[in-house]
Amino acid sequence: MGVYPHARRAGDFLFLSGVGPRARGTKIIPGVVQDSEGHVLSEDIEVQCRSCFANARAVVEDAGARWEDVVDATVYLTHMKRDFAMYNKIWAECFTGLGFPNPTRTTLEILALPTPISVEVKLVVYAPLKDAARG
Repeated sequence: MGVYPHARRAGDFLFLSGVGPRARGTKIIPGVVQDSEGHVLSEDIEVQCRSCFANARAVVEDAGARWEDVVDATVYLTHMKRDFAMYNKIWAECFTGLGFPNPTRTTLEILALPTPISVEVKLVVYAPLKDAARG
């Protein structure tokens, strides 16, 4: 959407810009139905969260890092009361109980995001450049 990288490396850390649910390479937002003028008719937070985390994982892996090395997440929701429970369920599927440490997390409610989406995630990943044991 803007002029910034999806991810930037600083030493052994990879910092992701905010990643939303938009289908890669398109203007399609999974889980959002809009009319011809761009007004939101309906939205599905479960679909948006799944797409958002899949997109974030793709950025992490495209940068040569591993999903299990995400150490911190900041998540933005536009409707905390309505959407937190579903978002938390999807979070658990993506991180909790997968055999690696759960990242730290901050979840914030904000008024709006730059496109008609309800969730965005920003990640920090520990991704050492020179660690042969990590593969």
